[in-house]
Parts: sequence; structure tokens; C-alpha cells
Amino acid sequence: MKFMTTWSLIPGSAKEAIGKFLAGEAAPQPDVKLLGRWHSVDGSGGWSLYETSNAAALHMGAAKWADLLEINTTAVIEDAEAGANFTDISKG
Repeated sequence: MKFMTTWSLIPGSAKEAIGKFLAGEAAPQPDVKLLGRWHSVDGSGGWSLYETSNAAALHMGAAKWADLLEINTTAVIEDAEAGANFTDISKG
């Protein structure tokens, strides 16, 4: 399953968060595949797309950043999957 995470810096946490990121501490947990990560151009936050069947591993990765980032994660599906669902609904 795919999960989209949005994150934003907690005020005053930028220096520590940047240091942690540059030290390689943003690597995903085992059983979690990072599909992409994007940063806002103003440096205030960003987005990460993960794939995993282990929600606990995804949670562990988020917990490691909870003191520095506000994190929101949502399960997502791609257009083709959503389109098939809408097609099935419209037939009923």
C-alpha cells in the first residue's frame, strides 16, 4: 500500500532537522520503500511517498521525527485504481 506523508518544520527546529537529514537519518525503516521525496522551495516542509504493508514500521520512522516535524500520513491510491472504483460505482 502507498502512503503520502506531508511534513512541516516545528518552529525553531530547522537547524536540528537539517542536521539530522544531512546525517542520513531520514532513511526509511526496514520494510518501508521510499518512492520519492520533495521539499517545498521555501524550506518549510515537504512530501514523501512510501510503499509498505507494515504500518508499524512507517509509524516508527515518523516517531523518530516527531520532536522536529509536524507529520501527516494518508493512505493513497493511483488514478487507475480510483478510476476503476468510480466506474464500478457508476454501474450500480
